[in-house]
Amino acid sequence: MMRILVLAPQPFMTDRGTPIAVKLLLETLSERGDQIDTIVFAEGRDVQIDNCRIIRVPALPGLRNVPPGFSVKKLITDMVMFPMVIWQLLRNRYDLVLAVEEAAYMAMVLKPIFRVPYVFDVDSSIPEQLRDKYALPGWIDRTLTRTEGMAARSAFASITCCAALKDTVQKHAPDLPIQVLEDVTMLSHDQDHAAPAGWNFDDPIIMYVGNLESYQGLDLLLGGFSQIDFDKTPAQLVVIGGSDDHIAEYEQKAQKAGCADRVFFLGPRPVGELGRYLSLSTITASPRTQGRNTPMKIYSYLDSGRPLIATRLPTHTQVLDDDISMLVEPNATDMARGLTALLEDDGLRQRMAQAAQARVAAEFSPDAYRRKLLGFFDTVIEPGLAVRQGQKA
Repeated sequence: MMRILVLAPQPFMTDRGTPIAVKLLLETLSERGDQIDTIVFAEGRDVQIDNCRIIRVPALPGLRNVPPGFSVKKLITDMVMFPMVIWQLLRNRYDLVLAVEEAAYMAMVLKPIFRVPYVFDVDSSIPEQLRDKYALPGWIDRTLTRTEGMAARSAFASITCCAALKDTVQKHAPDLPIQVLEDVTMLSHDQDHAAPAGWNFDDPIIMYVGNLESYQGLDLLLGGFSQIDFDKTPAQLVVIGGSDDHIAEYEQKAQKAGCADRVFFLGPRPVGELGRYLSLSTITASPRTQGRNTPMKIYSYLDSGRPLIATRLPTHTQVLDDDISMLVEPNATDMARGLTALLEDDGLRQRMAQAAQARVAAEFSPDAYRRKLLGFFDTVIEPGLAVRQGQKA
């Protein structure tokens, strides 16, 4: 077994995509028997994982509430984290560094000094992420892309959360060993599915869960929902998640769309309650309009026993197909068509939901994740490190 340094520049543990994925990674490596030191941001719940020591970046003033994605606050926290990485490498002899997202750049810079190989864990492409959010000057875009390529080519291997990101890494480093480790369902089928106190919504319910950033496509979902003929096909839209500012913004948009009396914003709810809320829906929705990585919630949607409607874009189609979801073009008219088709056809809803749950059991369960990760370590990482050690000797 190995001594591994994991660099996870996120609040940990918090109930959002990458930290949840990091927790599953740490638990799987712990079960394998590896000894793990993990450097994370200051925020987050303490979790106990066997064979794993959690090291937190100091909680400096102004560095609380680090949001997902790029931000100046996250960049500064990364800078605070960097000397801690150096200190750990000076104090301990590691067989491998596992660097999540931008931490790969730290591992790349330090590799020539400490001679520790690293695995580039890609949950998102930073150049793509910034390109979607900002109008970057060409030279900045090219610089970020070249830097990402350098990190890939210098890596010992790579893990990606979806096929699209595997393609991105392969373009940079065609010969790099890469394992796709899709996220998994977060649902527990033995949890309580009783309606929470105050639940008084009438069926049928279309449900969206997640943040309300523009790339998530809630504008598209509202546009399609407002076009439904409610006299013929009654429905309500329940939105879970979002900040107070985003909720206020979308309440105004629902008002302008003429459907505010049928749209309800519940705000954030605990991830542990996700299964309960999804079980109360008639249709789940992922109207995302940007990005290529597949949202983590997709796997729970598929496992919920409720049909999923999603946009026919690479962010979804690398996992979804027409057998397990209602795929629609990213425009309001086709969204309305898909919603209406599902609302009016109970048999269609049942067929899609059953096929989706079968797919999750086969490919996107925690057991499937562990099988893929352990197989990659047993057949690629450890043999490769053994060859590398033999060459050094």
